[in-house]
Order: sequence, then structure tokens, then C-alpha cells
Amino acid sequence: MSLAPYAARAGASRGRQHPEPESATRSPFARDRDRVLHSAAFRTLQYKTQVFVIHEGDFYRTRLTHSLEVAQIARSIARGLRLDEDLTETLALAHDLGHPPFGHAGEAGLNDALGEHGGFDHNAQSLRTVTLLERRYAGFDGLNLTWESLEGLAKHNGPLTAPPAYIAAFDAAYPLDLARQASAEAQVAALADDIAYHAHDIDDGLRAGLFTADDLAAVPIIGATLAEARALTADPVRIRAHAVRQMIGVLVSGALAESRRRIAALAPADSDAVRACPDPVIGFAPELAAENAEIRRFLYARMYRQWRVNRMTHKVELVVRDMARLLLARPDLLPDDWRNAAGAPRSMAAAEAVRDYIAGMTDRAALDEHRRLTDPHSPA
Repeated sequence: MSLAPYAARAGASRGRQHPEPESATRSPFARDRDRVLHSAAFRTLQYKTQVFVIHEGDFYRTRLTHSLEVAQIARSIARGLRLDEDLTETLALAHDLGHPPFGHAGEAGLNDALGEHGGFDHNAQSLRTVTLLERRYAGFDGLNLTWESLEGLAKHNGPLTAPPAYIAAFDAAYPLDLARQASAEAQVAALADDIAYHAHDIDDGLRAGLFTADDLAAVPIIGATLAEARALTADPVRIRAHAVRQMIGVLVSGALAESRRRIAALAPADSDAVRACPDPVIGFAPELAAENAEIRRFLYARMYRQWRVNRMTHKVELVVRDMARLLLARPDLLPDDWRNAAGAPRSMAAAEAVRDYIAGMTDRAALDEHRRLTDPHSPA
């Protein structure tokens, strides 16, 4: 399949921060995807959770399964729009590399504890991970991804007019065109993230008993697909699977139709013309966007803010906040490699070390480390 004119082109990539010989068998974007897949940060995603903490069940989504589902949806949309699938998949797989343990609760805890030192932003941490923290190559830190991958990762949620400190500093040394739109491939990865979130959170919420199929009857899209599923079978497991699968199909089809309409209207000549557009070229039509927002409102009310979830969110946020505050004040408690980088208590160097140390932990590692730091009965 030939690429569309507005697609990113691996052969015209702006290159890598550190020049490397090209691969004889893979495009630059394919190499980016493979580097993400083989990174240590990607592997840890299997033990970082979305909503449920890791010990609450083996079948709920983790950051790893979420990233894989985002990649599948993103690749399908990219194929339908004749975009570069390898770049799209790279961005989908890498978008959550900077998330700390316990999802957004962990992020809130770190942000609070490090507030006087720049706080915490998972998108900035993702860029920091692939440009600095991964150490797999003799000649440079990070994964040395292409400019297009770094740009898409930095602008995961759109143009940045007030970027977090690390993104701003990196951009000053290696400009990423932060003020303009991202590539169509990056926009697809961002929309696929939204689709996957809603679909699997409905699936997990039903599985956990936080709400029932009857509760979803009046919710747009999923209410209709549940009614369709119930007409086909009485098996609740099959009903849930059919309804969620059909919901993904509705959202993907809608995204394709509206994105094609926008692209036809704007007629971008190349990928740089996509960046110059005043608004994203990838998205939902207003009616579907409103229905998707209704799904989000339902999930916030019935899942993300459900009392049992609130309790667990509160507990794990305290774990991360307490640990970060303690290590910021006492960097001498860090393991040797981290302690050597931390410097003086409550310094910016200490904050960076604590941020990187905790953000790289899995849920289980964070609970264990908090116990070792605070419980006299636990070994150091």
C-alpha cells in the first residue's frame, strides 16, 4: 500500500540526535518501534496498573496491555488513512513509558511531593526515558529515536506552548517544533489512546462489578452495542466482549470517516502541512465526540471516583508521596547509584534522582520499597 501524501516518510526523516548507520532491513521508524519494544521501561509496564492495583486481579489491564491495545487500534486507523504504520505504532507503544507506579494516583503523589522542584509530568518523563534514562548503547544515553518519534512523544496531547521543564530544555538543544500540530501519525496514536481507555475501562469495570450492563443502557454507543449483544446471547462474558468490541469498531469507523473529511477539506500536501494546520486533522465528528465525552463522564462517576477505587487511589498516592518526600529529604537512603547522583538533600539534583527512581518502579516494587523505608520489621 502506498503512503498518502500527508504521511510521514521514513526516507525523509529529520534523522536522529546521534547519527547512526541505516539498517539494511528496517526503516528508521521500524527501528524506533523495535527499540521501544526491547527497552527496560517497556517491560516494566506489565506491572504498572491503570485503575486497579496489581494485586487486585490478574485479568485487569496494566500499562503494558493498554499500550498493546492502543497500538493495535492506532495501526488499524493508520492503515485506513495510508499513514506510516511503524511510526504510529512506535508512538502508541511509547506513550506511557513515563508513567509511575499506580497510574494517575502515583503521578499525583509525585507531583505533590516534588512541587517545589518542578513537579511531575508523565509525558515529560516519557521523553526523559527515551532520551536519557534508557542505557542500552555504548555511544549515547537513551534510545536515540528519530526526530519524528521524539516530536510525537513530546506533543502526545497536542501543541505545547508552556512545556514542562525537561521538554523545554530538550527542545532548546534539539528543537521539536513544539508550538505546531504533531504529525498525523502522532494524532492517530493519541486518539487510539482515548478509544482504548474507554473500551477497556468499561470491560474492566463490568468485570469488577463496579457497574452493570443495565447501568450502561442509556450511555451512548456502549448501550446500543450491549443491547445488540444481549439479543445474540445470554452469556454475560460473551455479552461484555461483543459489546466492547463493537464499541471499538464504532469509534474507529467514526474516527476514519471524520479524519478523511478533514484531510479532504484541508488537502495537506505533505506531513509538514499537517503540522501547519490550525487544528488536528485526526478526530471525531462533533456528535461522536459528544457521545465519547458521555462515556468518559460515566466512567468518572461510576469507576474512577467509585468509593472503593477512591480508597485504593488514596492509599497508593500516600505511598508514593511519602516515599518521595522522605527520599528528597534523605537522599542518603537511596541505593548507591542513585545516591551518588542525588547530591544534597532537597536539591534539584535530589529531586531528579527521586523522580527517576520512583517513576521507574512497578506497583509491587513501590509497595516493597515503601515498606523497607518505613517498617522496622522489613529488611533494608
